Amino acid sequence: MNRRDFIKKATMAAAGAAVVSPVSAMLNNVTGVKTPKVLLVNGSPRTDGNTFCCLKEIEATLQKHGVESEIVQIGRKPVRMCINCGGCRQNNGAGCAFDDDMCSVIAEKMKESDALIVGTPVYYGQPNGGILSLMQRLFYSTGHLVQNKPAAALAVCRRGGATATLQTMNMMFEMMNMPVVTSQYWNIAYGAGKGEVKLDTEGMQTMRTLATNMAFLLKKIHADGNPAPQRDEFPAFMNFIR
Repeated sequence: MNRRDFIKKATMAAAGAAVVSPVSAMLNNVTGVKTPKVLLVNGSPRTDGNTFCCLKEIEATLQKHGVESEIVQIGRKPVRMCINCGGCRQNNGAGCAFDDDMCSVIAEKMKESDALIVGTPVYYGQPNGGILSLMQRLFYSTGHLVQNKPAAALAVCRRGGATATLQTMNMMFEMMNMPVVTSQYWNIAYGAGKGEVKLDTEGMQTMRTLATNMAFLLKKIHADGNPAPQRDEFPAFMNFIR
């Protein structure tokens, strides 16, 4: 089975099953339904830089709206790229064959998360290479963990390239049936020096609006205990070159 066939098979399997968030399915002793949780991933090697400042702004607003959150740093250790080894096809959905970097950590945390927000600095008009490698492996090897869960990306840049970075990130979400959460503007903030992004008042407001929209959508999705739509069709794949 080649890579294309595997993606087709995995997507069809995910679409054909009723995907229920592990968190929303758990009962809470007080309210009956556990509070939704958002996983925030810092794709910057700087653990306390401008990307982290944006994620902290989002986290504070999520907490204000009663939504749990956790920020995870990808750090400065190497992140493997997908090498198309086929290992994830042979372990019954257990995940990537490589379990020695942050991809396996994020995959484990997605089991208990209802949404995903990924922040990245802009490198040459593109997302950080580490976060791209991580997300590509995560979505390819354990796509069932992110299917149907709301998602958003944010980009931090000194001057330009942020819109191209956001487009790259959002394209992955759309392939996984993940509702893309919007804000009042593109999820962009500007800053060069450490903490400088806090001076971007519109950028910080954009982050707070994103968090408010995420909290609103999560509560609506999980209100009836059925966070995934029932689809009538399996994905249809059509190759232009035959």
